[in-house]
Amino acid sequence: MSRPCKNRIVSSSPEVVYFKPAWIKKKFLEEVEIKLDEYEAFRLANIDELSMALGADKMWISAPTFNRILKKSSKKIADAIINWKAIKINKK
Repeated sequence: MSRPCKNRIVSSSPEVVYFKPAWIKKKFLEEVEIKLDEYEAFRLANIDELSMALGADKMWISAPTFNRILKKSSKKIADAIINWKAIKINKK
């Protein structure tokens, strides 16, 4: 049995939670779902340009956990952009 997930601090919630290519109708798109902690890690690392240690401290998690979350979110976002998929941010 695995350990339960620790609570993670998310300081900014996105106002827009759905992104899609403009020329493709929503019903024809596949979706990639980004969790709120993945959104926060991506934002801290790429927009705020924080190091792994500082980003992890802001989210109250370890640096290796922050790195795993960041890699997962980066892979999902790259997949969505390259393969013309919609990105849905799950605020739960």
